[in-house]
Amino acid sequence: MHGQEFFYQAFVYLTAAVVSVPIAKRLGLGSVLGYLVAGMVIGPFGIGLIGEEGQDVMHFAEFGVVMMLFLIGLELQPSRLWRLRGQLLGLGGLQVGLSTAAIAAVGLFCGLAWPAAVAVGMTLALSSTAFVLQILAEKNLGRTDAGQSAFSVLLFQDIAVIPMLALLPLLASGAVQHHGDGTGGHTTAEGVTWVAGLPGWAQTLVVLAVVAGIVLAGRFLARHVLRFIARTRLPEIFTAAALMLVIGVALLMNKIGLSPALGTFIAGVVLADNEYRHELESDIEPFKGLLLAVFFIAVGASIDFDLVLTNPGTIAGLVGMLFVVKFVILFILGRVFKMGMDQNLIFAFALAQGGEFAYVLFSFATQSGVISRETANPLIAVVAISMALTPVFMAVNEKILLPRIGTKEKVDRDPDEIAEENPVIIAGFGRFGNIVGRLLAAQEVKTTVLEYDSDHVEVLRRLGFKVYYGDASRYDLLCAAGAERARLIVLALDDDNKILEMVRTIQKHFPHLTIMARASDRPQAYELLDAGVTHVYRETFDTSLQMAVDTLRLVGARAYQAHRAAKYFRRHDEESVHELAEMRHDKKAYITAARKRIQDLEQTLLEEKQDKGESRDAGWDTDSLQEEFAKEV
Repeated sequence: MHGQEFFYQAFVYLTAAVVSVPIAKRLGLGSVLGYLVAGMVIGPFGIGLIGEEGQDVMHFAEFGVVMMLFLIGLELQPSRLWRLRGQLLGLGGLQVGLSTAAIAAVGLFCGLAWPAAVAVGMTLALSSTAFVLQILAEKNLGRTDAGQSAFSVLLFQDIAVIPMLALLPLLASGAVQHHGDGTGGHTTAEGVTWVAGLPGWAQTLVVLAVVAGIVLAGRFLARHVLRFIARTRLPEIFTAAALMLVIGVALLMNKIGLSPALGTFIAGVVLADNEYRHELESDIEPFKGLLLAVFFIAVGASIDFDLVLTNPGTIAGLVGMLFVVKFVILFILGRVFKMGMDQNLIFAFALAQGGEFAYVLFSFATQSGVISRETANPLIAVVAISMALTPVFMAVNEKILLPRIGTKEKVDRDPDEIAEENPVIIAGFGRFGNIVGRLLAAQEVKTTVLEYDSDHVEVLRRLGFKVYYGDASRYDLLCAAGAERARLIVLALDDDNKILEMVRTIQKHFPHLTIMARASDRPQAYELLDAGVTHVYRETFDTSLQMAVDTLRLVGARAYQAHRAAKYFRRHDEESVHELAEMRHDKKAYITAARKRIQDLEQTLLEEKQDKGESRDAGWDTDSLQEEFAKEV
C-alpha cells in the first residue's frame, strides 16, 4: 500500500468510523458494534471499498491492543496487581483450563484428532481483550466485581498465549517442527528471534534477563529520561518519547518470542508510580483509541461471508457452541467465586466470545501442521462473528435479563417495617446524605433514613446507623415513613432521575413537606427549580468554595478577604442559577447572560478588594460582617 492508495484507505476507514459510530451510539448499541458493522459494510464481502489489504491493516491495528494494555498497566500499581493474584491465577487459570478441556472434548466428538482438538480448545478458550475492555469502559463497569474479574481473566489469558505458542509445535504430528525459517527456533513477523536455536535453559535466561531489564529501566532510568525530555517543554517531543517507549518494548518482546501486549503491560505496571504517568496516558490515549477503532473495523471486514453463506448451519452451530460452553463455565466460576447474580451475568456474557489472539494461534497452528487450513478457516470466521455478537449480547443482558433476573435478589426483597415517625426524612444515605444525617443526629434532630442499596444498608447498620431499606420514591413507603406528619424531606439520592420522580410524588401527595434536594450539577439544579423546588444544593459547590478560600489564604490573602470573597461569590452564583434557569433553552440568550454574570462578578470582587483591602488589618471586619448578617436575616 503506497502513496495515494494509502490515503484512500485511510479516508475509507476514517469515514466508516465517523459515520457508523454516532448512529450506533444513538441506537444504544455502543461504538464497538458500530465499528464492526462499518467493517462488514466496507469490507471485501460488503461493498468492497477495502480488499485483501485489510489483513495487513489488521496486523497494524493490533498495535492498538498493545497500547491499551500499556495504559492499563499504568493504572495498576504493583500492590494492586498483587491483590488481584487470587483472581488472576485462580479464576483466570480455571477459566482457561476448563474452557480448553471442554472445547477440546467437543472437537474430539466432532472427529478431530486429539492434537488438533487441544489446539482448537486452547485457542477458543481465549477472549477478546480489546472488545471486552472497551465495552466495559463504555458502560463504566471497569471498577465493578464483574469488570475486575473480567480483567483478571483477560490478563491471565494474555500471559497464557506464551506457553500456548510453545506447546503448538509439540502437538504437531511427528517430531519435526515446521517453522518458517527451518531452524527449529521461534520466528516472528520481523524474522528469526534472538532465542532461535538456543537450548531451552538459555531461552529462559534471555527472556528473564530482558524482562528484568525492562523492570529495572522502568524503576530507575525512566524517571530521569522523561524528566530530561519534559524540560524541553515541547509536547510533541514527549509524545514521540511515549510512542518510542511503547513501540520499543513491543519490538523487544517480539525479538524474544513473547507477546508484545504482555511486555507493554509489564512496562506500564512498572511506570505506574512514575511522576510522568499522567502525561504518558494523555499522549498515548488518542493513538490507542484510533488504532483500536481501525482494529474493530478490520475484524468486521475480515468476516468471510462467502464461507458463512456456504456453510450457514455449521458456522451458526459452532458460534452457538462456543458461546454456550464458555458462558456456562464462566457462570459456574462466577458462582464459585461468590459473584452476585447481576455481576455474574455481566462477567459471563462479556467473556464468552473468541479473542484476537486466535488469529495468531490458528496461523501458527496451521504452519506447525497441528490443524489443517480447512479446519482453521471456519473457526476464524466463528471467532470474528462471536466478537461481533458480543456487544449485542451485552445489550440484551443489560436491557432484558438484568432488570428481570440480575437484580432479582434486590427487587424481591420487601422494604423494612418502619415503626417510627420523625420530623425529618432522609432519602439516600450515601456520600451526600450521610453528612446531613450525622450532623442532624449530633444535634439530636430525629430523622428517618431510607436507603435502596441493600448492601449499603447492611454496612451502615454494622457501623451503628439506624437505616431502613426501601425505595423512597414509592408512595406507600413514604406513608410508612411518616411523610404525612413530617416537616421536611432531604432528597440525597445519587440518581438524578429518581430525585425528580420523588419531587413529583411528594408535591402530589405531601405538598406540606419542605423539599431539600441534592443536585449533581447546574443542569440538574435547573430541572429542580423548574419543578418548583426552592431549596437546591449542588453537590460540590460548598467544597469547591472552601477549597478556593483555603487557596486564597495560602497564596497570601487575609482570612476575612477570602471569606468575604466567597460570600459574594456564593450570593452572586445562587442568583445567577435562578436567573439563568429561565433562559437556558435559548442558547444565545443564555450565553450572553452567563458571560455578563461572570464579568459582573469579577468586577464586583475586584472593586471590593480595592476599596476595602488597604484600610483593614489582619483581623475580621466585625462591623461589616454584622451588616451582611443583618441583611441576610
